[in-house]
Amino acid sequence: VPGADALVGGSTAQQYDTQRTAARDRALIVPVVLAIILVILVALLRSLVLPLLLVATVALNFAATLGVSALVFEHVFGFTGTDSSVPLYGFVFLVALGVDYNIFLMSRVREESLRHGVREGVRIGLTATGGVITSAGVVLAATFAALGVIPLAFLVQIAFIVAFGVLLDTLVVRSLLVPALVRDLGPKAWWPGALSRLPKEGVGAPDHART
Repeated sequence: VPGADALVGGSTAQQYDTQRTAARDRALIVPVVLAIILVILVALLRSLVLPLLLVATVALNFAATLGVSALVFEHVFGFTGTDSSVPLYGFVFLVALGVDYNIFLMSRVREESLRHGVREGVRIGLTATGGVITSAGVVLAATFAALGVIPLAFLVQIAFIVAFGVLLDTLVVRSLLVPALVRDLGPKAWWPGALSRLPKEGVGAPDHART
């Protein structure tokens, strides 16, 4: 009521404040985390295009996981709502794990690309690291899925988001999407680093680029 200057208390007001706080945290933490990750990837991979591509795939994986989770929570688990902090917790877990797998894969791809060329380097790097990444993802997903037996809606939601997101990341994004994008882009993916100046079917980098 205009001019009443009334304050509302109770669980409804608390829930409203919690939702506003969670929304503010997401608006601040998500871009800050992505920016920090982007800087780290640029320094590690010595490229601008590839880090942007990797951050985009991580964000895409999280968005897809959140969409699937919303459907599962409502139509399979029968939840009437989701805890306000679940999306942020899920984002932190999935981004941390996804970037970890990105670094593991693409650092090896870069080493092999310096020796064999960009497209062949992607194939060799994926062959060398794919089994390890997939195995680690399956074990981690199973570990988080075990939290689903605890009769707390918050833990069940976190368990499903992380387990499904990790499996999606390791089996689809990291094993298929990222290698395919880098292979199709070829040397352009490593712009403006030394690898970007290789011919698309090059056999290796010049000697000065190996240092």
